[in-house]
Amino acid sequence: MIVMGRVLAPYGVEGWLKARAFTATPDALLAQPRWWLGKEDGVWDEFVVTAARRHSGVVLARLEGLSQREDAAARRGMSIAVPRSALPRLAKGEVYLADLVGLSVVDREGRTLGRVQGVMETGAHPVLRVADGVSDERLIPLVPAHVDAIEFDAGRIVVEWPSDY
Repeated sequence: MIVMGRVLAPYGVEGWLKARAFTATPDALLAQPRWWLGKEDGVWDEFVVTAARRHSGVVLARLEGLSQREDAAARRGMSIAVPRSALPRLAKGEVYLADLVGLSVVDREGRTLGRVQGVMETGAHPVLRVADGVSDERLIPLVPAHVDAIEFDAGRIVVEWPSDY
């Protein structure tokens, strides 16, 4: 499963959800006819999307089987995912941000800075959340000025970033 968003809250009284898309544009999430809701380490429940639209920077959606505000409220905080097979093929040089989670991050000298815990969308560009379990989390912009290479075969991302920053 590829996580594409998170349920923020119920919307209205008829079971609609308010969600944050983790995609480059909300349209990628809106284009999915089925969503799977759940916790990333748990069970996923499949829902048919009966209606969805953008609204004030978030996605509003009505899912089959959720007809009351309480139904939607029970899903608050859950991840929204789709199977990888539902996603379009990537062009050469493109990556799904979800695929970066778990990769090791090393500097140009080969020192390990940590692992990617998640990717934040800031509006300007994505930012890698990197943690080593010892120090505070590092936030590294996912831009060519700081990211030299994404090496899936080696399971790592090579960055130009100070180890003490």
